[in-house]
Amino acid sequence: MADADSQRCVSALLNGITQRLYYGNTEITEEFLKNELYAETTQDEFRALHDKMRSLLKSMASADMDQTQLEAFLTAQTRRQGGGGVSPEQAVALGRFWKTHRTRVRESLLAQSRWEPGLRGLKWRVDLHTSASRGQVSNSPVALVELELGRTGESSEFVCLEFDEQKVNLVLKKMAELQDSIDSVVHRS
Repeated sequence: MADADSQRCVSALLNGITQRLYYGNTEITEEFLKNELYAETTQDEFRALHDKMRSLLKSMASADMDQTQLEAFLTAQTRRQGGGGVSPEQAVALGRFWKTHRTRVRESLLAQSRWEPGLRGLKWRVDLHTSASRGQVSNSPVALVELELGRTGESSEFVCLEFDEQKVNLVLKKMAELQDSIDSVVHRS
């Protein structure tokens, strides 16, 4: 029975840490978790447990561990000498917790790392102008580009652009320069 209670408290602690760390729930504080889950432990003991579980969660989240990686990671943690490892009960609680929360934590990390507003969609087509504004006949091609921009949870804004052949070539040249810059940085490291 004590093992089940211990696992339940560790699971609740992990849930609280995740709520604050990844889901932005500021109502869940370290003090709240201590009072609700570990009222009988000292502040130092609780802080050590909290920091250890937080660190393990961050490691699991940053590596986006699958089940095989998680099992190897937890096995290594249970075999650690000294106070740095986890008990078998804590390892079971961590495994169960990660199995159910992995996808949501990953989605939260992705959402936190996105620049806002983001590009939601892009549509383009090539048309022919059949007449100019002064009534002159002009069969020149133009590229029409529609960008859909928006923030998460808000409605989109649309930006429409019109390029002649010269502007399209300029955009392609700039994109090639940008790609070269990215390649030089990526290949350097």
